[in-house]
Amino acid sequence: MTRYFFVILIMGLIGVAIVVKAGITMFAERQYWQDVADRFVKENVTAKPNRGNIISSDGKLMASSLPEYRIYMDFKAGAPAKTDSLKKHMNEICEGLHRIFPDKSAAEFKAHLQKGMKKGSRNYLIYPKRISYIQYKEAKRLPVFNMNKYKGGFHELAYNQRKKPFGSLAARTLGDLYADTAQGAKNGIELAFDTLLKGRDGITHRQKVMNKYLNIVDIPPVDGCDLIATIDVGMQDICEKALVDKLKELNASVGVAVLMEVATGEVKAIVNMMKAADGNYYEMRNNAISDMLEPGSTFKTASIMVALEDGHITPDYEVDTGNGIKMMYGRPMKDWNWHRGGYGRINVTRILEVSSNVGTSSIIDQFYHDNPQKFVDGLKRMSIDQPLHLQIAGEGKPNIRGPKERYFAKTTLPWMSIGYETQVPPMNILTFYNAIANDGVMVRPKFVKAAVKDGEVVKEFPTEVINPKICSDNTLKQIREILYKVVHQGLAGPAGSKQFAVSGKTGTAQISQGAAGYKTGRTNYLVSFCGYFPSEAPKYSCIVSIQKPGLPASGGLMAGSVFGKIAERVYAKDLRLPLTNAIDTNSVVIPDVKAGEMNDTKRVLDELKIQSQAKFEIKSGKETWGSTHAAPKSVILESRDLMRDFVPSVIGMGARDAVYLLESRGIKVNLVGVGKVKSQSIANGTRVRKGQTIVLHLN
Repeated sequence: MTRYFFVILIMGLIGVAIVVKAGITMFAERQYWQDVADRFVKENVTAKPNRGNIISSDGKLMASSLPEYRIYMDFKAGAPAKTDSLKKHMNEICEGLHRIFPDKSAAEFKAHLQKGMKKGSRNYLIYPKRISYIQYKEAKRLPVFNMNKYKGGFHELAYNQRKKPFGSLAARTLGDLYADTAQGAKNGIELAFDTLLKGRDGITHRQKVMNKYLNIVDIPPVDGCDLIATIDVGMQDICEKALVDKLKELNASVGVAVLMEVATGEVKAIVNMMKAADGNYYEMRNNAISDMLEPGSTFKTASIMVALEDGHITPDYEVDTGNGIKMMYGRPMKDWNWHRGGYGRINVTRILEVSSNVGTSSIIDQFYHDNPQKFVDGLKRMSIDQPLHLQIAGEGKPNIRGPKERYFAKTTLPWMSIGYETQVPPMNILTFYNAIANDGVMVRPKFVKAAVKDGEVVKEFPTEVINPKICSDNTLKQIREILYKVVHQGLAGPAGSKQFAVSGKTGTAQISQGAAGYKTGRTNYLVSFCGYFPSEAPKYSCIVSIQKPGLPASGGLMAGSVFGKIAERVYAKDLRLPLTNAIDTNSVVIPDVKAGEMNDTKRVLDELKIQSQAKFEIKSGKETWGSTHAAPKSVILESRDLMRDFVPSVIGMGARDAVYLLESRGIKVNLVGVGKVKSQSIANGTRVRKGQTIVLHLN
């Protein structure tokens, strides 16, 4: 009996001890054990998605998110054996770092690391700049750095950096992200479509299993959609080069060029250049949509259309412009050639051909002086004053003053008719001219066509109609004939082309200098040309606007010549002629074939049933790089001796093949231009150095 009593007593005491220990654990030691648990399990860790890409209408990557890293060293991590290993391999590590980052010598790296080791730093920055994924992987292969971070001490901080492969091309329209990508986008397409691009965060928790942290996905992140932009890289490049060349020639302060597809309103190119303090031109603002300037003579087209639509005039209606000067309510209205005696008596067509201020203002004042509101209503009927509600932020709202508004004087109407005392952004002027080209249908300009995910279109952005009919068919026919003659018989000759017909209107306007108006110091001018091509079946509309100091100032000679270069180059790029029209059935067509991977080249030629001769041994699964040349009846394919330690020749290759070949050898590539490689900055046969950069010029 006594034995049973002791057994029960002992078991009872054990039970009490368990309860007491549990109570101590639950209450007295709760925080301690909670901290232990937290070291092994981390709940609700945000998993960031990949931001979507922005792709041009011609399939080129314009903006993409790429990882970048900062690399650190924890000198207190691991056992003393690690420190010994670090000292042992110090020279090898520093030589390796110098190969990866040639801007610092091995000696500099050694002194830097020894300083961190002496301090015993736990988060010591190894290299001051952010590095690429390739550089990070190369550094990770170095002795000690290739160990677990808790043993070796090497660790990294990853960033998701937004990159633009074409540099500054359409940079302001594409937009930017904040340095801290968690803050989102700043402007442009990046901001307007941030919701689609950024995707959706996921949730993971980290759990320690067998002394290793494992990421357990609770809710997977959803990557952002890719956006198909309307921008065409080739056309953008054409517009930017043509505009910048003229800006440099004129020493201009601001330049804008916008190219739009007539039927769809797709903006194929948009250039906004401002002169910086260093004398170069950069995209700083989206001037094309935000600049609130008096448009000048490009506005005369709208004024004449109102009078045509109301039946007051015809293209043959004549006005006596006299000697080029006419006093209107105490102010002189002048034509540009007033000092040469003016134009005398001319008809409406000629008024626009020579951009007569006197002629245009006389017509509008004669028929609308007693009822200016009717003129303003006519402008509004054509929707030239309508906000465009663009896909991107920052647009200015056209300001067309009515007679009931403040500061509407007797002189307002005649000066408004020639593009003064009103403010209309360049994009709105272009939209108006685009409607003329589009059989009177005004469409909203757009910058993004669709959002795509995993190859499937998730959202389309169709063409939107602002005004289905800006004027009658008769008025439209008359104004299109006049705009054709402006280029072919008038002052806009430099905007024309010998290859196809161009229609449009020049503009030259003084830019107000603030409170003192137009009378202070040196006058600045806005020269512009807005039109479309080809005239008979318009496909593209375009506006070029340039702000420049002082005279001479000519919309035709300055802006028109830029328009002409853009039109011809875009037309040539867009031209597609059927090959069958150029050859007979007995002809043998030998195409111009790029250099590159020869097995792929031969396979393509075989599929096209084009004769080829391979001057190399074809081996399945083995790459053979080489060049080509045309024989009378076939394409000759020749291999190149491409040793891995030497820079290969990539002249004649397409950009994609050239970049692939060079980067596979550890060479960084900068591309200039578009097309095939015409020259390379490092000669072939040069020994490859890690981290070196080669510049390829394309045409």
